[in-house]
Order: sequence, then C-alpha cells, then structure tokens
Amino acid sequence: MLEFYDFVTYSFFATQIGHAFFPTKSEFGSLLLSLATFGAGFVTRPIGAIVIGSYSDRAGRRPAMLLSFAMMGVAILVLAITPSYNTIGVAAPIVVILARLTQGFSLGGEVGPTTAYLMEAASVQRRGLVVSLQPVSQQIAATAGALVGEILSLTMASDALDTYGWRIAFLLGAGTLPFGLWLRRGLPETLHRVETPAIAVENNAAAKTLRGNTRLLGLGLVILASGTIITYVAQYMTTYAQHTLHVDAPLAFATTAVVNGVGVVAALLGGWLADRAGRWPIMVWPQIAALLLTYPVFLWVVESRNSLALLGGLGLLALIGSIPYSAFYVGLAEALPKNIRGGAFATIYAVAIAIFGGTAQLVVAWLTEVTGNALAPAWYLLFATAAGLCAMIFMPETAPSKIAASGKR
Repeated sequence: MLEFYDFVTYSFFATQIGHAFFPTKSEFGSLLLSLATFGAGFVTRPIGAIVIGSYSDRAGRRPAMLLSFAMMGVAILVLAITPSYNTIGVAAPIVVILARLTQGFSLGGEVGPTTAYLMEAASVQRRGLVVSLQPVSQQIAATAGALVGEILSLTMASDALDTYGWRIAFLLGAGTLPFGLWLRRGLPETLHRVETPAIAVENNAAAKTLRGNTRLLGLGLVILASGTIITYVAQYMTTYAQHTLHVDAPLAFATTAVVNGVGVVAALLGGWLADRAGRWPIMVWPQIAALLLTYPVFLWVVESRNSLALLGGLGLLALIGSIPYSAFYVGLAEALPKNIRGGAFATIYAVAIAIFGGTAQLVVAWLTEVTGNALAPAWYLLFATAAGLCAMIFMPETAPSKIAASGKR
C-alpha cells in the first residue's frame, strides 16, 4: 500500500504538476506533458519486473521486496523536493522524468514477488482472501492519495495547491520509507516452503518454464491489460471531473476517494468469494455485469454531473468491476510453477501496465479532446472489459476445493 501510494499519487495532482514542471501556453498542453511523464513511469516497469522478479525466484521474496521499496522511497522524495521549472529551468522536468523512471523500475519488481509471497504464505483454504490483499493494497493506496488530495483542496487556496500543496502529498509518502522497510525486514521467507499445489505440475522440464506456460501467460497478459486500463481510467477520474466535466475540486477528489474506497471492499469480497465458489465463476459473472453497466453509468454521469451520479454511479461500477480481479490474481499465482512464479507474474503484469497503464490516461484525454465527447472514457472501458472477459472465460479453475471435487489433479 505504501509503495503504490507513492506511485499513484502523481495522477491525482497531474494538473498541478503540469503547472509546476511543464508550463505551456495551453492548459491542455501542460496537462498532456504531465500525463506523459506519469506514463514514463511505466516504461521501466518491465525491466524492473524481469530484474527484481527473477531475483525473487532465486534469492527469495523478502530481499526483492526490500529492494523495490527502498528505490520507491528515494524516488518519491526526489519528486517532492525538486524545484519548479521557473526556478531551475529545463533541469526540473528532466529530474522529474528520471524519478518517475525509477519509480516504474521499482514497482515493476513489486507485484510479482508480493503476490507470490501472499499465495505461498496463506493456507490453502484462504488463498483467495489473502492474495486479494494485493489489489486491496492498491485500492487503499489510491483511496489514501485521493483523500489527501481532498483534504488539501478543501484547506488550501488553488494557488497554494499549485505551488506547494501537491508536494505535501508526496512528502507524506516519503515519510513512510523507514516504517515500510521495518515491516518488510521482519517477514518470514516463503520461497523454499513446501506447498500444496493447486494444479500438479507435469513431470517435464517444459512445464516449469516460461515457454511451457505460454497459453496461461497470454491469457494473463490480456486480463492484466484489461484490469490496468480500468484501474488507471478510474485514477483519472479526479482530473476528468475537473478538466472535462468542470466540477469543483473537492467533488472531483471525493469521487476518486469513493471509487477506490468501494474498490477495497469489492476486492476483499472477490477474494472471499473465490475461496468459496471457485476462481472461474467469480472472474466471469461480475465481469459480465460490469460490461453491461459501464455505458449507462457514464451516460448518467455526463448528463447530470452531480454528486449522486459521480459518487453513486461510479462507486457502483467500482464495486462490480473490482471483484473479478481478486479471483484472477490467486488463480494465476496458483497456476504458475513456483520456480517462475515471481518473475513470470511480475513480467506480464509490468508489460500490461507499461503498454496500457502508461497510455490509458493519455488515450482517454486525447479521445475526449478530439471527439469533444465526454463519454470517451466509457468507450475505452467497454473495450477493456470485453477483452478481459474473453480471456477470463478460458482461464483454468485452480481452486483446490473445486479440483478435488471434480477429481482432477
């Protein structure tokens, strides 16, 4: 949660960061440059995934998690204290871009080892709920970032928020570095624990390699791309509400806080249900519901532009749309052989994030601008949800109880 807070908080203050580091004659141009820098953080995520994820499969989950967290802490501190463009000129955006690249490398190597760790540390009966703590931590981080933005926007004048208010949010993240390192140093290692596999790995070398799991990894990549688009379009709602719908900043930040707060509950619910009903049905059926709800909800939001639609409508969409991905996380972790689990999960996650997460907000902003249609985010979400659903349908069922009941090994 602490690491994701450091990474996603940037998106909530994209407008203010654009003013500080990317001043242009056009408000839209400044926003695009700021969002492009946000996207730069995704470029290095696959590299970090390969380096740190593979390291976790060799040396252990704990040292890999310590490394990624330390790098993130340094990067967020640099972002918080870098002087503005008006103070040091072109050096300011260069430093900011380098800090974002470091953040991307760090977070790229975070998700695989931590997901593998949660799955390996959990009892067989509670894997779904425990692994759901991974997406839950991301939702908590986004909620915390949005709440910090809400408090700052309510207590500070807009000029002060532009000048230094957003730096306070970043410094709060930097201040968690010692606490996060202390927490992770005390974790027991799980890499060499004997585990009860959900799916028995075949007795051949290919089944334990990346090449032997290409179909599974391909499906996982599509589903992660789908979830990535949905997640980062949701994080864009603060900027979307201010820039496109022209609502007040407090309501814009409150919208993101509610969306992510509901997502926390939904992700836990998804993990809990996956332990009881199996991974496959909890992936597929809520995803179908999200597909059917997306356009009507956004139509309501755009036509009314009031707090009920923004908080209630988008909150409902977040509730339904977050459930499937908890089941997917544990399903993919269970299906991957242990010797490649950390690196493989991290790599396909980072590739999906790099391609679709880093571009999601730019694509939505560009589509909205060129079409002049405020419903553009709904179109992109429909595409992502449909693609994810198609891949989820072909995912194997990995819940131990379901496999035992069907007599499969």
